Amino acid sequence: MSNPPPSRSEQSTGKDKGIVARVADDIASLPADEWDRCAGSTNPFVSHAFLSAMEESGSVGPGTGWKSLPIIIEDEEGKIAACLPSYLKSHSQGEYIFDQQWAHAYESAGGQYYPKIQIAAPFSPVPGPRILLRDESMAVPILRAAEQLAKSNGISSVHATFVAEDQLGYFRDAGWMIRSDSQFHWSNNGYADFGAFLEALSSRKRKAIKKERKKAQEAVEIVHLSGDDITAEHWDYFWEFYQDTGARKWGTPYLTRAAFDLLHQKMGEKLLLIFALQDGIPIAGALNVIGEDTLYGRYWGCTRDVPFLHFEICYYQAIDAAIARGLKYVEAGAQGSHKLARGYQPVPTWSAHYIVDPGFRSAISDYLEREREAVAADIEFLAEMGPFKKSG
Repeated sequence: MSNPPPSRSEQSTGKDKGIVARVADDIASLPADEWDRCAGSTNPFVSHAFLSAMEESGSVGPGTGWKSLPIIIEDEEGKIAACLPSYLKSHSQGEYIFDQQWAHAYESAGGQYYPKIQIAAPFSPVPGPRILLRDESMAVPILRAAEQLAKSNGISSVHATFVAEDQLGYFRDAGWMIRSDSQFHWSNNGYADFGAFLEALSSRKRKAIKKERKKAQEAVEIVHLSGDDITAEHWDYFWEFYQDTGARKWGTPYLTRAAFDLLHQKMGEKLLLIFALQDGIPIAGALNVIGEDTLYGRYWGCTRDVPFLHFEICYYQAIDAAIARGLKYVEAGAQGSHKLARGYQPVPTWSAHYIVDPGFRSAISDYLEREREAVAADIEFLAEMGPFKKSG
């Protein structure tokens, strides 16, 4: 990274006089209770437990291209009133909102795109709050602080990825540009069990899923593990699965082995491992995170190929687990139009962007307007192609 790291001194919030933000050394050093009062309990990926585990495990930090840069505003008593899970990034990996073309265009014109500031849950394409607030009046001021941090340090841009839809108004009020994309999520329409869900599908899709499940299940034994039922040996198996998938998808896995131990230590009751066994030995597995109303599918891997096992472990077993827990949704990660035939429906996802250079900002704004129209049309088309019975 050629630019010096940004100053961690106090940042003015510009128009919002009397409000001062500061940049902390990292999230782990901040009080967990204060951070979590701002983050809320709905989304585990912005919790102090998850974010500090990323730092303490070395998944975020030196050599990763992710440098912790949490921005906070404190109240008169010195308690955190608002915070941003923000990072100084020297690349665009692990974000799942692709801006490499922006970087190429800016650098071709003589600019320096990296480093940039990223407001995100690292390595997690999970929609959720990105402005963590105990005091809602601090939303725009803390975004102004992020803008000022970028301008004061010669940083090209600030990006907030996978922003919860109900927070988009804050970013619009601050004048940030909004970008849209899509994912596939499953919704629980009060299903009593998986069979009830299947009854909502067309006959052809219902038969196809039953066939896939039968083929996968006859080859393996499937177990669900959470909390104290997960042992170090289970994590060793899962680490092997994760490394294989990470090496094929990203070249180098994002998380370290220590990350899984720390996540188990800090939030084990929110983790669900689903393993497929042959002769009592795990041959495949998926890691899920349990939220307040959503089951989040995160990582998958295997050491043996079994027909339809990926669909069974990652999609169908996740639906089973969500119904059993009374959860409303399953979010099975980024991309994957193959999820459509398996009952996962297209939904919009959102990001927000602040570009310092006015000319570059104008060009990006024009592009985003056209892109949003294309994404909306694609979602509408895919929704019509879904597997559910047609009304009428």
